[in-house]
Amino acid sequence: MITVSEAFSILQNNLPTPQVENCTLLEARKKIVAQPILSPIHMPPFRQSAMDGYVVCIHERLTYEIIGEIKAGDAESFVMQPGQAVKIFTGAPVPDTAQAMIPIEKVAVTQSVLTLQSTPQLEDNIRPIGEQIKKGELAIEKGTQLDAAAIGFLAALGITTVPVFKKPRVGIVVTGNELLSAGIPLTYGKVYESNGVMLQAALLDGFYQEVTLYKVKDDFESTKNTLHEAIANHDVILVSGGISVGDYDFVAQALQELQVTTLFHKVNQKPGKPLYAGKLMDKLIFALPGNPAACLTCFYVYVLPTLKAISGEEHQYYSLKKQNLMHDFEVKNTRSQFLKSFITEEGVRVLSHQASSMLNSFSSANALVYVPDGNYELKKGEAVQVYLF
Repeated sequence: MITVSEAFSILQNNLPTPQVENCTLLEARKKIVAQPILSPIHMPPFRQSAMDGYVVCIHERLTYEIIGEIKAGDAESFVMQPGQAVKIFTGAPVPDTAQAMIPIEKVAVTQSVLTLQSTPQLEDNIRPIGEQIKKGELAIEKGTQLDAAAIGFLAALGITTVPVFKKPRVGIVVTGNELLSAGIPLTYGKVYESNGVMLQAALLDGFYQEVTLYKVKDDFESTKNTLHEAIANHDVILVSGGISVGDYDFVAQALQELQVTTLFHKVNQKPGKPLYAGKLMDKLIFALPGNPAACLTCFYVYVLPTLKAISGEEHQYYSLKKQNLMHDFEVKNTRSQFLKSFITEEGVRVLSHQASSMLNSFSSANALVYVPDGNYELKKGEAVQVYLF
């Protein structure tokens, strides 16, 4: 059995190299840019009106002759002389001979005569060519996660596809003869299966879309065949249950026959002691505990940072955030603990119902407090390590 730190280190040293793919803008949502993206155009590509009003070619008087109008999208321009004005709308191209733009609420119009309140300043309310970005300048840095604003910006530059780090395909294998799908009448000795849908939801929360769920009975051949299929078709495989030492836990034996190299099996922690990690070529396999709270704890602490790393995201196995405890807490355990907790502005509170089978407190939690093994007391106000999810 290894320590939590040793498990982190082993995973860090066995991460596959992130793969790059070209995606359409919508397909690239929440993915990480794999190389710097330069602007192919000036933005704006022409002198542009910042609002509705009139552009003028400045002269000494406050009255101007209106000679036409320009709407957004118009290609027509005007060669303006001093004392002439053109009505213009937001986003429309400003003629080269126009020197200023006056908002519509600051002018008076009588037939074709425009009267200003004061002499305009050169380039007032005119967006210059390349004001936002010039052709060849850096538009999006490598390592940026593409959100709606970034995608909109790239679309405005005329970009249709972007190189991004590929998000891993994830297979979830749920084992257990005792499991029934929700909606089926519950019979004696059976429980409703929750880990599969829980892991699917957690993956979707992280924008991992290519997820397949497999269900298998506690039978060696079925377990081996299902694992073989999942490994063949996915980059990361999550197994729920079947990794402990019971007579009907076949996952470890099946993985061994499939020539999966064991990276570690069993971590000195609570919950989640039976956690397994293995590797076959560039595929990673995690066998998570069957108890739901232990399963989800291991997902947040070990699996999610691994998925982020494979996706080109910044990742951190070790918690870098600390919060002050809102109460005293006594530690008496030979294993390090990840405790379901809730963070507020005042600090962090450890919740009740910490058993590895219990999701009721997990559904109210927004963090895990990590406490190393030992016998000691943590005092109210003391800083502790937390994992956010």
